[in-house]
Amino acid sequence: MIEFRNVHFAYDEKEVLRGINLQIDYGETVVIMGPSGSGKSTILRLLLGLECPQKGDVIIDQQDICNLPEKDKREIRKNIGMVFQNGALFDSLSVGENVGYYLFEHTRMTLDEISEKVEKMLGFVGLDSDEIIDSLPEQLSGGMQRRVAIGRALLSTDPKIMLYDEPTTGLDPQSGANILSLIKKLHLERNICSIMVTHQIADALQVGDRFVVIVEGLVVFDGSLDELRESQELDVLNFLAPFRESLHGVTNKRFI
Repeated sequence: MIEFRNVHFAYDEKEVLRGINLQIDYGETVVIMGPSGSGKSTILRLLLGLECPQKGDVIIDQQDICNLPEKDKREIRKNIGMVFQNGALFDSLSVGENVGYYLFEHTRMTLDEISEKVEKMLGFVGLDSDEIIDSLPEQLSGGMQRRVAIGRALLSTDPKIMLYDEPTTGLDPQSGANILSLIKKLHLERNICSIMVTHQIADALQVGDRFVVIVEGLVVFDGSLDELRESQELDVLNFLAPFRESLHGVTNKRFI
C-alpha cells in the first residue's frame, strides 16, 4: 500500500501541497487530475523519494521512504517504474540500448540474453524490434518514444507500481490511444498498480478506476467515476466544467 499522511511540501516559499492524505492499494489504477501547478507531479517525485515533505509522511509498504538510507530507497524503487512526460530517453543511445540500459549496467547477463529480453519487451509494448532496435530516439515519433520509455521502465524494475507523468501530452490522437491501451494492458495482464498524472480529462476517463482531483495543493475529490459525475464540490465543478460532455458520455471506460 502507498499512503500520504498529512503531507505538506513547498519549493522555497511556494507551498505546493497542503496536507495531502491519500491511500492507494496495489492493483488500482488511480488518475490524479488538477489544474497546472496544483502539485500533481510533485506527488510522483515524493513517491520516488526524489523529494521529501517538510511535514507528513510518504509510506510505501509500511516504510517511510524519506527516513530510509539511500540503499534502502533504491530497493523500494526497484518496484516502481516511472514514465516521464517527454520519455526521458538517452539521446545518444539506440532504442535497444535504452530499453536494456539497466540490464547492461546492473546485471551480469550476456549480450545475447539482454538482446532477447529487449526484443521481447519491444514486442510487448507494440513495437517491431527489427525496425527500430538500432534507431536513435530522435528518429522515432513521440508515441513510439513513450512506448520505448514504458518498455525501459518495465525491463529495469519489473515493477509493481507504474507512475505516468502526463503520458499522452503532445501526442496525436492515435498515438495517445496506443499509450492508454498499453496502460490498460499492464493492469489487466500484470495487475500493475498505475498512478497517472494528467490534465487530459478524456484520457483519465479511459483508464481510471479511481480519480483524485487536486486544486491548489489540496485533495478536493477522491472517488469513482460515478461519484465524480455527481460531485457538487465547487472546485471540482469548476475544474470539470469544460469537460462535462465527455464526462457524462463515458459508460464503460475500460473498454472504450
